[in-house]
Amino acid sequence: QVQLVESGGGLVQAGGSLRLSCAASGRTFSSYAMGWFRQAPGKEREFVATISDSGRSTYYADSVKGRFTISRDNAKNTVTLQMTSLKPEDTAAYYCARANTPVVTAELSDFGSWGQGTQVTVSS
Repeated sequence: QVQLVESGGGLVQAGGSLRLSCAASGRTFSSYAMGWFRQAPGKEREFVATISDSGRSTYYADSVKGRFTISRDNAKNTVTLQMTSLKPEDTAAYYCARANTPVVTAELSDFGSWGQGTQVTVSS
């Protein structure tokens, strides 16, 4: 069973930046795609970004494209989400997740392991 631990959330003003990190346990990290999702109060969890097992392929939600960058370091078992030009509507709990496939996917059902989440709050 993989364990995922997110860090890096916090309070930031609109237009600012934050960097989220996710540390994964286990030896199979490099065999699976990873993703970031977010959930705002009263809303369903939504896809943010995903990266393939090798890191060569990425895919983003339209709402964050051009502002967020996902990356991974397979030697360190970490995946990172660099967030820039943050908006109040980016406020949510952000979750790191491991997919059950090596290729990029935005489907919630393709992710079987989840972290506990880290809160991001963007003030206007």
